[in-house]
Amino acid sequence: MAQQAPTPLTFTVRRHPPEIIVPAKPTPRELKPLSDIDDQGGLRFNITQFHIYPGNPKMGYKNPASVIRDALAKALVFYYPFAGRLKEGPGKKLTVDCSGQGVLFIEAEADVTLKQFGVELQPPFPCSEELLYDVPGSYGIVDSPLLLIQVTRLLCGGFIFAIRHNHNMCDVFGYIQFITALTEMAQGASTPSTLPIWERELLCARDPPRVTYPHHEFDEVPETDGMTIPFDDMVHRSFFFGPTEISALRRFVPTRLKNCTTFDVVTACIWRCRTIALQPNPEDDMRLLIIVNARSKFNPPIPVGYYGNVICSPAAISKARDLCNKPLGHALELVKKAKSEVSEEYVRSVADLMATKGRPSSSTGSYIVSDLTRTSLLELDFGWGKAVYAGPDLPVAGFYTRYINHKGESIIVVPVQLPGKAMKRFAEELDYMLAADDRDDLGIPEHVATLSKL
Repeated sequence: MAQQAPTPLTFTVRRHPPEIIVPAKPTPRELKPLSDIDDQGGLRFNITQFHIYPGNPKMGYKNPASVIRDALAKALVFYYPFAGRLKEGPGKKLTVDCSGQGVLFIEAEADVTLKQFGVELQPPFPCSEELLYDVPGSYGIVDSPLLLIQVTRLLCGGFIFAIRHNHNMCDVFGYIQFITALTEMAQGASTPSTLPIWERELLCARDPPRVTYPHHEFDEVPETDGMTIPFDDMVHRSFFFGPTEISALRRFVPTRLKNCTTFDVVTACIWRCRTIALQPNPEDDMRLLIIVNARSKFNPPIPVGYYGNVICSPAAISKARDLCNKPLGHALELVKKAKSEVSEEYVRSVADLMATKGRPSSSTGSYIVSDLTRTSLLELDFGWGKAVYAGPDLPVAGFYTRYINHKGESIIVVPVQLPGKAMKRFAEELDYMLAADDRDDLGIPEHVATLSKL
């Protein structure tokens, strides 16, 4: 089954008082402007990640919190902008004041074992607000700490590394670069294997700026009843897609699209099932924003060590009626087309748009997806070995992460957040797609009746 219900588990976390960790050595005091790709309106938020590690007898009685605390001070010498604070200037332009004020760190212990979390680790994690305590006054974007870290030891000898970081500072690839440096310091290195490079001017707006794409991801969209999702009855679940589920979905892929990626197929399926579940007006435009890593698109290449944002989010748009009633190939083509738009010029056009249009956020009602399955999040090792789970905890967006199950299979974990009744419809539709036999001739039954009930 693809559907997984949240783990019914409660436990107690004992936290030490929050600490401020500053760089271990003096660092430059300077102002560092972010790029105009960093400074997208849609990136002005903090993102939480959980990394879960089993115990390792070879580490003896070492305290992971102490090891990581010491390593953090050393890593901040190289990544000293993280120890500063963001300031906002004219035109909403963000700049890092490299003040050396430090980051927040919490040591904690929990009366729970890793085994109690269940066989298949998945967001939402129980007591997540206890595993990363929201220190009062720390959540802002401007004039707030750029990192909040909590290391919680478990009864079994394992631990949970939870972190909240400001998305304007880095994307997931910059984040992994920083955490890699932190793991290397934790294991005794004196210098990161990849030295950080700032150079955010590489992705600033051109002079004069010229927006060369329509960028429908930033369209101002009038809000309709079908686009407004009530937050008073939200259910957050994860859905697992292993080899069996992927094979089942690929039966719906038309021959002309057989070269599509697994991400493409899963995304088309999720977009379609989510639309059916929400029961929007049949003529509503349903918007899917796909976060694309654009590093490979640049010539000359983005320098090794650059840890800023190099992402954009092209839009796939379809009428609700078409998404629900046409074969999966319709959604699949739109997903592939949106991804294919991204180029170096596309990214520079986004930067120019940010600088000239007031740094807009994504269109109202958009569903955002991001593929993290090909990243090295699971391989980040503080000395205790690889993580058994690693990924964001942000239910409003679909961050696909990778999980190795008890059979050794690589599984895609897709978090979904919907109102209770919509979640039931979503799960039913997904189950139908996964169970449909070959006699369906790769077709999907119409949902005109479902939509007409609105």
